[in-house]
Amino acid sequence: MTAPARPILTAEMVARIEALAPRYPNRRALTLPALHIVNAELRHVPLGAVVEIAALLNLAPAEVQDTLSFYEFFHQDQPHGKVRAFVCRSISCALRGGDELLQRVCSSYGIRPYGTTPDGELTIEPAECLGACDFAPCILANDDLLENMTPETAVAELSKPRARAT
Repeated sequence: MTAPARPILTAEMVARIEALAPRYPNRRALTLPALHIVNAELRHVPLGAVVEIAALLNLAPAEVQDTLSFYEFFHQDQPHGKVRAFVCRSISCALRGGDELLQRVCSSYGIRPYGTTPDGELTIEPAECLGACDFAPCILANDDLLENMTPETAVAELSKPRARAT
């Protein structure tokens, strides 16, 4: 007989999810907020967490997985970096070198788009639009909008001490 697996959701995560319940019309509506809470803590949403969220919300695990897989924002297999940098590739950013910016920044860190540095500090991902066209090309590094980036300024900004890390 194997020992039961340790829960993935902490008591704090469960309490944060439950605290949101009065704001939503039903438990199913808590699915996306619950995924965000788990993702913020673990930097990904492993399958075990999907099962636990489903149990907490009285849903089938497939229902939670459907929501998770709809959004590219969530990683499931492994955590994203402590700093998650989204490089905008909307038309405004593309016209001002956004695609080159993405390639050069990834190359500088020796990773591909969607990749994470070996130390787990930085993940670089393309984004369809960051809604900051007047600052093109731009990068959203965790909660910091980095404006009017060049490959050189982007590498310098992303190399700063990980004050952006949560």
